[in-house]
Amino acid sequence: MTQFIDVHHGMKGITADQLKQAHKADLAIEKDEGVHFERAWADPESGIVYCLSEGPSAEAVQRIHERAGHKADEIHPVPLSIW
Repeated sequence: MTQFIDVHHGMKGITADQLKQAHKADLAIEKDEGVHFERAWADPESGIVYCLSEGPSAEAVQRIHERAGHKADEIHPVPLSIW
């Protein structure tokens, strides 16, 4: 499985509760595509939201986001990370 970071634009003013609800919407259907959404971050001032997921492909990640009602503007594979 590959990790992905995706970026959503245009979410200016998003609240913690709205971010949590969007994340829950992804979690509710993620298994349909073999995806797991791990975390989400947001900057309410700029309207940018970032999501970290793991899945078989960027297309699978996008399909879940689309069905949950918040299509990603960018999806980037993360082939290398350190902790």
